[in-house]
Amino acid sequence: MSSVLGRYATPFITGLFIVSLISGIALFFHIGPSGFHGMHEWLSMLLILPFALHLWKNWRPFLTHFKRAPMGIALAVSVLISLPFLLPSGQQGAGGPPPFAFSHMILANPASDVAPLLGMTPQDLVARLTAAGIAIETPSQPIREAIAASGKPEMQAIAAIVRPAD
Repeated sequence: MSSVLGRYATPFITGLFIVSLISGIALFFHIGPSGFHGMHEWLSMLLILPFALHLWKNWRPFLTHFKRAPMGIALAVSVLISLPFLLPSGQQGAGGPPPFAFSHMILANPASDVAPLLGMTPQDLVARLTAAGIAIETPSQPIREAIAASGKPEMQAIAAIVRPAD
């Protein structure tokens, strides 16, 4: 069994890396089907297994890299170039992909302002959110505030708001 896993570790690393590479490029440029997001996340997680098998199979040769400067330099540079992504950007509100940032901005408004944009009354919008476990005190309360008070995820509120009418 070990030899079978050893023989397939590198080919699976290669195949899954290519999938991750293509889907990552598509996500970066906001092109391709929406399935790229899930594909990229899940198959990148799956990539961990053949990577671990590859390390296990090649452990001794791998350790020799740590005896030379290029490994230390590469690891240090990798950490340094990743740090700016962890620093606050100074922007208020949510970032991320434009649709998420847009929906986050919409939810900052009260139900009375958002409802007409969706072709419903404020009472209908409040009823949908209440049915989803998000209590809004008045239609003038910002939706985001009600979501935070409910402890529910924002995506649950959005799903309740945009679901087709019964």
